[in-house]
Amino acid sequence: MSQKIQDILKERILILDGAMGTMIQRHKLEEADFRGEILRDHPHPLKGNNDLLSLTQPDIIKDIHRQYFEAGADIVETNTFGSTSVAQADYHLEHLVYQINYESAKIAKEVANEFTQKEPNKPRFVAGSMGPTTKLASMSPDVNNPGYRAITFDQLVVAFKEQAKALIDGGVDMLLLETVTDTLNVKAGLFAIQELFEETGKEVPVMVSGTITDASGRILSGQTAEAFLISVSHVPLLSVGLNCALGASALRPYLKVLSDRAPFFISAHPNAGLPNEFGQYDQTAVQMGKEVEDYLKEGLINILGGCCGSTPEHIKRIADIAKNYKPRTIDTIEAATTA
Repeated sequence: MSQKIQDILKERILILDGAMGTMIQRHKLEEADFRGEILRDHPHPLKGNNDLLSLTQPDIIKDIHRQYFEAGADIVETNTFGSTSVAQADYHLEHLVYQINYESAKIAKEVANEFTQKEPNKPRFVAGSMGPTTKLASMSPDVNNPGYRAITFDQLVVAFKEQAKALIDGGVDMLLLETVTDTLNVKAGLFAIQELFEETGKEVPVMVSGTITDASGRILSGQTAEAFLISVSHVPLLSVGLNCALGASALRPYLKVLSDRAPFFISAHPNAGLPNEFGQYDQTAVQMGKEVEDYLKEGLINILGGCCGSTPEHIKRIADIAKNYKPRTIDTIEAATTA
């Protein structure tokens, strides 16, 4: 990177992309599309494994990245939200984990470089998306056996490390541990990343984004926004933030908590409102833009994008509005924490 993202974040608000799944759904893909030629004879169903499309339908994924950059995104996320061995086990594709992550990173970086070459004064970045996996480390999936755990901390470390290595090898500019529902899971992810950095001698910035699951203001494993922040603050993060679950307006008070206390940059990529009874997101780009503008007016934000239901239309609207506002500054917080 010719200009460090840390320096750009002090100058302006950076725009993250919107939903990948929402855009993939527009293609109405069937089982054969997910399989492609390489997995034509795989004995298990693969429809719905969006991450696999980086291998079997790379042009679709490239086009989605391109649409988000054209809409004004500075950062796109790799198509790897469910690309750990833990999540891919549902499809019996653990053996393809490295390849899925590596190719996803490569695809996104290729498109980012295209846009950076066209506009060198507006470099585009790629964040390696690392979702929470499909298992919780601090809660039991069995109500009749509260002491049971479906996965251990050490197993998560192995899975996250494999994913992070492949993403970095593929060329991502940063890693984004997102949609955190269980703090113990993200701690395993952070541990894995730190261990990987030490082993390889190569580091990239790390972003963490939690998910407030309901009106109680807590993530699924029970922590408030402030407790969540404290739990991850031992790592030198690029940013901490919130995404998914709630629409933009409902997320604002919890972002304020992070903004008031975090010695890191603050990110948010909320859903386009809440889903309707059919699971669809009805919030328009104009409505979402109006809600996120409150973050900007209050100076809460450094990185802003969209999650479920958001599209290039939403991102364009957010990008156009964000140009009129200054980013949150962390100088005062840094001074307080070092005093």
